[in-house]
Amino acid sequence: MANINLRPWREELRAEKQQQFVVMLVGALIVAAGLAFLWKSHLDGEIRYQESRNAYVQSAMKELDAQIKEIEDLRRKRDELISRMQVIQDLQGKRPVIVRVFDELVRTLPDGLFYTDLKKAGEQVSIVGMAESNSRISSLMRHFDDSDWFTNPNLTNVSAADNTRAGYSQFTLSVKQQTPSPEGEEKK
Repeated sequence: MANINLRPWREELRAEKQQQFVVMLVGALIVAAGLAFLWKSHLDGEIRYQESRNAYVQSAMKELDAQIKEIEDLRRKRDELISRMQVIQDLQGKRPVIVRVFDELVRTLPDGLFYTDLKKAGEQVSIVGMAESNSRISSLMRHFDDSDWFTNPNLTNVSAADNTRAGYSQFTLSVKQQTPSPEGEEKK
């Protein structure tokens, strides 16, 4: 006997293929959703990692800015200290010069003459004094000319003294101070 299949096999085959398509479509959607989730998770992780790196760089920059400011403060303090040390060294270097200037003023002073006022402005020394005679003032000017520490004596005024010093003349003289070379000091 012959087998006749009266069942609707084409519709069943179509339904089965449609069911396989839906299963494959749902599977593809699940795989795509899983891949999308993994991709988004990976991107979120990369973003968090980059943000943590940026935060680290920002904190390191703040620390470096603080260190740079501290370094600038230290440099400023160092420069101030160096300038103070330079002033102190200059003053220390000039101390013997002042002593030598006063020593030279005494050495150039002839007998019968004395100083009543000394003023120094820069390199110019103004001297007011009393002398027994004009020849003593001339002698003082010659001594200043011969001195290694003073040059250009300039007599600006000679007048009779007041009542307290009868016979004395008051004079005003200015000289320029110079620092002699080391050879000039060794000669003395």
